[in-house]
Parts: sequence; structure tokens; C-alpha cells
Amino acid sequence: MAGVPEKARFYLERAVPQLREFEAKGIFTADEIRSLVRKRTDFEHLVLSPGNKPSDWLNYAAWEKSLEKLRAKRCRRLQIRTSSKHTGEGRIFGILERAVNRHPGSLELWKEYLAYAKDLKATKRYRKVMSRALRMHPAKPELWVMAGRRSAHNGDMQAARAFFMRGARFCTRDATVWLEYARCEMEWLERMDAKKGKKGGAEKAIQEQAEQSDDEIKFGEEDSEDEEIDENGRLVLPDPGNAPEKKVFDEDTTKKLEGNPALDGAIPLAIFDIAKKQPFFTPAVAEQFFSVFAAANAVSAQARIIQHVLNSMTELYPNDPATCFCHIRQPLVNVDINTPSYPKALREALAHLKSSLSITTNKPQLVERVRSWIEPVLESEDIDPGIRTVLQHTLRTLPQP
Repeated sequence: MAGVPEKARFYLERAVPQLREFEAKGIFTADEIRSLVRKRTDFEHLVLSPGNKPSDWLNYAAWEKSLEKLRAKRCRRLQIRTSSKHTGEGRIFGILERAVNRHPGSLELWKEYLAYAKDLKATKRYRKVMSRALRMHPAKPELWVMAGRRSAHNGDMQAARAFFMRGARFCTRDATVWLEYARCEMEWLERMDAKKGKKGGAEKAIQEQAEQSDDEIKFGEEDSEDEEIDENGRLVLPDPGNAPEKKVFDEDTTKKLEGNPALDGAIPLAIFDIAKKQPFFTPAVAEQFFSVFAAANAVSAQARIIQHVLNSMTELYPNDPATCFCHIRQPLVNVDINTPSYPKALREALAHLKSSLSITTNKPQLVERVRSWIEPVLESEDIDPGIRTVLQHTLRTLPQP
């Protein structure tokens, strides 16, 4: 078996063509190239040694990234357009690949690998690395959230829902996946409501929901790039006539789907109702769900969803500080501070505050929550003087801990 010096030499020799290009095109001087080789040699011996750590690989990848940025900057300054960036990027990918193979249990290495693939928009590689990372760390909620959020950002809600639902099965110790799933669905409802306001948008929204109903996640290692080949080994061109027909929604089907519960907030409600049955569900988690739903101001079903959450909190934790604080916040949801309706909503919120202080099971916690809500509002410079006076008086009259 080859030792550390032999392995290091093998990887260093693979970078020789790029170093020769640096010298031939004047991107780096001979002294700088010798310095690069020494630094790279030190890193290779360090990461190939028996006691290497994930931080060693991260430092190596960070150094290679800085070298690639310097190369690109000098090429722009010297107006060199024939220097390929793929060699440097491929080397960084190679280092990160070796790193996750050497330390598959390091979540930081997997995140760095995914972040670099995302920055370079290497979609296929990102998909393969994410599949491997999820197989290696199925109980890490941040990986499932990354996968689901990326799919949702790319417009593939079917894949996003599959990631979140699979993650919810594996990550049962906290509510991270559930909260992000609910936030993602509220963002999707915002987009659907926006489409409904445009010409032909309602039909498109309905079709999108109807075509995205599978609870399935695929872990394909690699995408097939092979063309169809006949028995003689020649490429066969696709026949347009044999292409699958696109799904067509007639008027009757569209009318039936207009009442689809998913377009009226049924999925976020289902996420919350199932989360209530999980062992991690507490008043604090319920309050987090309330905050997620309260932030989606453009969703038409927001009021109904929030009321459902409050009803559940009142049933399960009637006098808990989290429940009381959500009741205080409810009138102010989706009400801008500079609108005429804000004083009325604030009056109702303060009435809830007065009644909650007398029934809550933990008055200091409720007071602390109220302070955390009022103080940021008072920092705003364009707040109405009357509202400022009322809020300042409310702060002064709060019970002292």
C-alpha cells in the first residue's frame, strides 16, 4: 500500500498542467508557483496523514478557492480569456469528494460540498451529493430542510413535499422540519394566490396542484444521459408522434378542482394537526407555528389557519404564556402600523393583554414576551405619536419581575 508521500505526489502531479499554464501565460511568476507547490504539498501531507481532521480538509478547500479567485482576478486584469476555470473548480470538487469519503460523518464537510455545488450551479452534482448526504445523515433536519427548500425554490413542489415528508418521518426529536415544511407551504400558497389574480392564473394554479400529489422521494445516483440506440449501434432520433400527450384540463375538471382544499390552506393545517401528536410538541412549538403562519400576510386563508392554531393552543394549553401571547398578537396580524386600522387592532390587543395577565400560569414569561414585542415597535421612527405614547405607558405599567 502506498504511503503518504506517494499519495501526495500522485495528487500533486495531476496539477502540473495547470501550473505550466500559469507560467506560460504569466498569470503567476516562477517564485509564486514554487510557493503554491509548497503550500499545496503541505496541505496534501496534512489531509493524507492518519490523524487528519475535517477542519484540515475545509482549510485545504478554502485555500484552493482563494487561489481560484486570485487566478480569475489576474486573468481579468491581464485580459487572458483562454485560461479555463474548470480545472480549478474540478480540483476543489475533487478535494471535497475526498473529504466526505474520508469523513462521511462530518456534517460540516457535506454542507460545504453542497454549498460549493450550489454556488457553481452544478445541479446534477448537487442532487447526487444531497442524496448521499441524506443517506448518511437521515436524522439531521437541516439537510432535509436544505433539500426541500431548494426544490421549492426551483418550483418543484412535488419534490419539496417528498423531502419534507420523508424528513418528518426521520427527524422526530424536534420541530425543525415541520416548521420549515409549514413555512414552505405558506410560501407556495402566496404564489398560488398571486397567480389567481392574473388572467388564466387560477387554472395554472389548479393544474400545478393536481399534478403534484405524490408522496415520493427518489435517490437516483446518476441521471441517464444515454440516447436510444438501435441494434446496429446507431442513434435513434425521438419520434414527436410518440411523445406522451400533455395533460389537458377541461372546464368541468377545472371547476371540480377549484374547491381543492390544498389551495385553501389544508396542507399547513394538516402539518400542524399531525405535529400536535408528536412528542416534541410543546407550547413553544405551537407559538413557533403561529409565528410562521402570521408572517404569511399574502395568503388569503391566513386568518382561518391562525384561528385554528389558537383554538388548538387554547384547548391544550389554555393559560400558558405562549397561548396568551398569541391571543394578544392575533388582532395585529396582517395589520400595518401606519394604517388607520392599527389603533383599533392595538386596542383589542391591549385588552387581551389585560385579561391574560390575570389568568396566565407564568406572569414573568408573558411580560418578557410582551416587552420583546413592544420595544422593537418603539424603535421605529415613523410611528404615530399617539401610538408611541400608548405603548410607552403599557411598558411602564407592566408588572415587574
